[in-house]
Amino acid sequence: MRPAVLACALAFALTGHALAAEHRAANAPPPTVRHPVHETLAGQSVDDPWRWLEDGSSQQVKSWIEAQNAYTEKTIAAIPAGKALTERVRQLSITSTTRSGPMLAGGTLFFMQHTPPQSQPVLMAQAWPKGEPRVLVDLNANGGGTAMTGYWPSPSGRYLAYGTAEGGSELTTLHVLDTTNGKTLPDSLPWAGGGTTPQGVVWDKDEKGLTYVRFAPPPPGQQVRQFDAVLSHHAMGSDPARDPVVFGQGYSKVAEYILMQSPEGKVAVLANEGDGGAAEVFLKQGDAFNRVLGHQANVRGAHWVGEKLYVESFEGAPRGKLLAIDGEGAVQPVLAQGKGALQHVSPFADGFIVTRSWGPDWWAEQYDAQAKLVRRLPLPETGITVGGVAAEAGQARALISYGGWTTPQRWVEYDGEAGTVANVFEVKPAADYSNVQVQRVQGLSKDGTAIPVTVISMKGIDANGRRPTILYSYGGFDIPITPGFIGSNLAWLERGGVLAYANIRGGNEFGQDWHAEGQKLKKQNVFDDFHAAAQALVSTGWTDAAHLGIRGGSNGGLLMGAALTQHPEDYRAVVAQVGIYDVPRHETAFANGPYNISEYGTVADPAQAKATLAYSPLQQVKKGTKYPAVLMTTGANDPRVAPWQSRKFTAALQNATTSGQPILLLTRMNAGHGIGAPFSQRVGDAALALTFFAGELGLPEPAPAPPKP
Repeated sequence: MRPAVLACALAFALTGHALAAEHRAANAPPPTVRHPVHETLAGQSVDDPWRWLEDGSSQQVKSWIEAQNAYTEKTIAAIPAGKALTERVRQLSITSTTRSGPMLAGGTLFFMQHTPPQSQPVLMAQAWPKGEPRVLVDLNANGGGTAMTGYWPSPSGRYLAYGTAEGGSELTTLHVLDTTNGKTLPDSLPWAGGGTTPQGVVWDKDEKGLTYVRFAPPPPGQQVRQFDAVLSHHAMGSDPARDPVVFGQGYSKVAEYILMQSPEGKVAVLANEGDGGAAEVFLKQGDAFNRVLGHQANVRGAHWVGEKLYVESFEGAPRGKLLAIDGEGAVQPVLAQGKGALQHVSPFADGFIVTRSWGPDWWAEQYDAQAKLVRRLPLPETGITVGGVAAEAGQARALISYGGWTTPQRWVEYDGEAGTVANVFEVKPAADYSNVQVQRVQGLSKDGTAIPVTVISMKGIDANGRRPTILYSYGGFDIPITPGFIGSNLAWLERGGVLAYANIRGGNEFGQDWHAEGQKLKKQNVFDDFHAAAQALVSTGWTDAAHLGIRGGSNGGLLMGAALTQHPEDYRAVVAQVGIYDVPRHETAFANGPYNISEYGTVADPAQAKATLAYSPLQQVKKGTKYPAVLMTTGANDPRVAPWQSRKFTAALQNATTSGQPILLLTRMNAGHGIGAPFSQRVGDAALALTFFAGELGLPEPAPAPPKP
């Protein structure tokens, strides 16, 4: 096998010779044989001649992957802009040290710290607020292939559990550290969630043990089955193989858990049946976990505020309300639905802080113990996302992280008594972003729904109707499109390109109605919204079909597949990463598929099967169609979306297209879905996408430097 091409910041020796349009027909992709497979689904005949590509263990498929990687390398290497863009992306990626995931426990602040070009971030601890940061865990020794999947300090902060996973697999092993001396304890807990099921840990009040998410240990020589996750309890120093199940046996094949502990040691569990759905709420009372709220409450999150669990419920409140659950399980209303969609609640002083959004705008509000509004926090009014809120019960100071399109990550300390914020930490970018301008336009979807689109360019770049433009969105699983620092994408803007981000349905930036209108039988709304956003960029004069590129990943990869098959004439180039393209087979032929039924619905239901086939990209590929240029990427170890999804869709498009534009696939052999990817891979992904778009959308060459006097 060839090594994974294009990894390590696109080290593929770009040639720099011209990419003429007529080269494409001569540079034909590797041929793919067809093996007929015929099925019937919801009364419809379904042909699947590419099913043989699902078997990644076969030598025939391995040879196909190798040939496709070589074809992609050859095509990308011929793009003149590649070398300069790759170097500029790397320059812009090497910022000052970054920090993320702040968490307070026992007067200690825990956080991740990354210093580019370091492969992986390092886990740090600092006595809060004036202590010196110190390294707790550094996983960079083996070149970045090991990633940290999460960390969970004990109530006093003395101990810390952290998870690791290899090669992008996300399958987690838990380790325990004594933070007072930095020593790793002998306790090592394998099969601790990951990929299909998120990891979770909650410590015993006396810190002599912990409860954690676990898959059933596999028989010798077999791989773990990432289903039927349960909660097990581990007593420190005991044999993990004997850890008893304490909750979840038989709960759901696709169970997902979030574990939370109050300051006094009370334990709550949010239990989901698959991704994107509402959670049930359980309280631990004695040795039993008792259900206090079912699915009808439409719970999407919770946090302990003192000794009450504050639950984010969307039952009868599409923008969200707060309910309080006491230790006996009694439920009381706390905060009615307000302006803006409820995103998070965090304990603060004698009350709490609520984070809200409305479309692309985010803000935070402080409430007192009686749930009376104290104030809106003094953060920038627009263009930012409010991230983590780290606080300990009873303290009137909190650490708040935020960032935005042109604002790198920043931490401020909020004083709840004075109502002021003071900078604690900020990332120093590698370039000046003050000349970047942010504007908004609006699309109108097929059913009349207004779709906000954020347009980002350099000042002085006018809407001349043909700007090389990249439109991004996601559209699913309750995940919003938020203002995030453009970072290395400045390389695109500096040369006259435009970036655009659409708030389409399927996310939650306008609340749960916005999410629900992009689920299951209503999934087509997501694709209509995205097309409306694209058309808005054209109608407002920013670009045209010859200069418009689109990009998305995972569920956003499905979005790309639907966009290019439903409206192939409206896009010039597509970058689709780790995407789902054969939606019926995702459910029935891949481990993670059943976890997504709560979002996509099930093809076992005839009505849903019919709706799914109507948009599933693979089934909508039509022979003889002029498809846009496409670059797909995938990881061989992806636990969330099968890499064969990209293989099958690539083969279908290469077989069908008559445009002469390239249909490319890059498979990274030691990578997964992108979670925990090393720095080099992240830089490589960014440079690869911009290089491809530059070649296809006609990004102007940079102006030559003035001669030296």
